[in-house]
Amino acid sequence: MSDPAHTGTGGHAPPPAAKDDWRRQYWKKNLRLMVVLLAIWFLVSFGCGILFIEQLNTIVILGFPLGLWFAQQGSIITFVVLILVYALRMDWIDREFGVAEAPEEAGQAAGGER
Repeated sequence: MSDPAHTGTGGHAPPPAAKDDWRRQYWKKNLRLMVVLLAIWFLVSFGCGILFIEQLNTIVILGFPLGLWFAQQGSIITFVVLILVYALRMDWIDREFGVAEAPEEAGQAAGGER
């Protein structure tokens, strides 16, 4: 019982072809973007809302201590903005690598031919 996928390769997978190199670059850009955005979110939510809350509470804006504002509202607003940034940046990366979704194809698939 020989497996046709493994014949001639000595049981090892063949090295990745150059045509699949774009996938590695695409994933690397995606991971880099996620790490940067998650680091920003961590700094705002954990750093400003928990670690530095006492120092930030010495600053009062519109009657509210800044540390309390970051703990209650700032981290949520930052998270929503980061989601928007991620979506826009991933659209740009998708177009760069030629894997963007074409809106006209999506419309035809959902609504049929026009």
